[in-house]
Amino acid sequence: MRISLRLLSSAVQKTPFYITTPIFYVNAAPHLGHLYTAVVADAIQRFEKLTNPDCRVIFSTGTDEHGTKIQQAAAKAKLSLPEYCTNISNEYKQLFRDFNVEYTDFIRTTEERHKVAVRHFWNKLVKKDYVYKSKYSGWYSVNDEAFVPETHVKDEVRDGENVKVSIESGHKVEWTEETNYMFRLSAFKSHLQQWLKNDGVITPSKFQKQLQEMLANDAYLPDISVSRPSNRVHWAIRVPDDEEQSIYVWLDALVNYLTVAGYPDEGVMMERGRPWPADVHVVGKDILKFHGIYWPAFLMAIKWHPPRRLVCHSHWTVDGNKMSKSLGNVVCPRNTPVDYDALRYLLLREATMASDANFSLTKLINVANSELADSLGNLASRCCGTALNPLQEFPALQPTEFTQLLQGEHAALLVEYVEALPGTCYTHYKNYQFYKAVDAVIKVLHVANLFFETTKPWELRKNPEKQKELDVILHVTMETLRICGIVLQPIIPEMSKKLLDKLQIGSNCRNWQHCETPSWRLKGAIYETKHIQSGKFVLFQRIYEKKAQVERKVQVEKKKAQKKKVSV
Repeated sequence: MRISLRLLSSAVQKTPFYITTPIFYVNAAPHLGHLYTAVVADAIQRFEKLTNPDCRVIFSTGTDEHGTKIQQAAAKAKLSLPEYCTNISNEYKQLFRDFNVEYTDFIRTTEERHKVAVRHFWNKLVKKDYVYKSKYSGWYSVNDEAFVPETHVKDEVRDGENVKVSIESGHKVEWTEETNYMFRLSAFKSHLQQWLKNDGVITPSKFQKQLQEMLANDAYLPDISVSRPSNRVHWAIRVPDDEEQSIYVWLDALVNYLTVAGYPDEGVMMERGRPWPADVHVVGKDILKFHGIYWPAFLMAIKWHPPRRLVCHSHWTVDGNKMSKSLGNVVCPRNTPVDYDALRYLLLREATMASDANFSLTKLINVANSELADSLGNLASRCCGTALNPLQEFPALQPTEFTQLLQGEHAALLVEYVEALPGTCYTHYKNYQFYKAVDAVIKVLHVANLFFETTKPWELRKNPEKQKELDVILHVTMETLRICGIVLQPIIPEMSKKLLDKLQIGSNCRNWQHCETPSWRLKGAIYETKHIQSGKFVLFQRIYEKKAQVERKVQVEKKKAQKKKVSV
């Protein structure tokens, strides 16, 4: 609880709220799993800004561009290393723009500012005597860019051949003997264990327990190799004063979080409000060890604080299998036949962080249609449409009629649900349980739709004497939509904006405080009629799978043609 309060107090203390994604490896194009990590971080920072409007958010993402796999991928693509890295890095930037991931800094490990930070960090480790040179031998995975302890290697038969593989990742390993620089990881066992005693430093708690179990096993705490021979890994940052060695890609990559903070320039860090330690690192469970053991140990070695919190999420699978190029089941986010906000919605609606979630296009379309098109969109269209609302108004609240309305069971239930919604969702957002926040909103919308159906406003519309009764029904429905629109901003920012724009809710009236008290609970408020945007309104168009697939294919082909034209 102590950490949760700190995460939400940055605005009060006038310090930045610093949140990061991992930097993504450019050995292949981005897929659904990468997008999920980014939208989780984006939802967290959007909620922070909603609850603390004056807070300055630093939100970093980027690309990891060094290492053996990049050398191999560039060679396969028949491109120079810089050109290959830039192409893939730009794909990530475009993907994040498409899905409204509002990062403030996109860091690339090939940038000069990062190389300066890495070399400075390396020299600090050497000065503190936590790095030494030694001959090293062990099982090495090229895919994981890491040595694997003997106890975490097993035998398997693949393609009729006996091979050794990593138990953790399933990737092949090869016996390697070489001279490397080593980091004294073993010196930090007790420090790491003490850090991991803090409640909530890793969330969900199951991942904190996993790290604690790793540390209880001495096999996880040998000194680790932090360099590679440069004749084998030439596409990397060289070890200062030793051109024959390249800095280990994971040490290089992890320092990116300091680079963005302005490290090692104290003046820049002061200008940015001294954003270290980072408030939240969002990571996938496959890189938990690197962020939950190696990274805090590296920071402890130079006398810097570990991050305040790691938010760790599970994977997205397809038909129960982890996405992989070899299985041909990688989902490209841009090729799904749905609106980008709808895909954001599904990712945050379905995943629970602690467990893997299965991607299903059919489910995506069904959920988008039933919840976005029907529960939310149809309700908005009906109360904003000219059939019931010819003057295009957000009607004034009529106190007498409102009191009478509450005599009805469905009206009273809706009012109760709406009043409880902000508090409920606030708790879910703080706990990174986005699916619970969305579920709470959908329950309110179901009650709102039932309320709308049972009060039959279309019948009241036929009788001019019932106008005040109609107005109060429209007001309560629109107020419900206003509050739901504000609450859903971290999940579906574009759709929420479209809804709030339609209701003519000012941009300065969309913070969390503006959804906490519904209009009927505001003491002394003047309930005036306000105009809404005129014209036909469709918040979310229902998806018809075959038509959507054809349209998406045409869009993809157009983009390819434009890209080809530019390159020519």
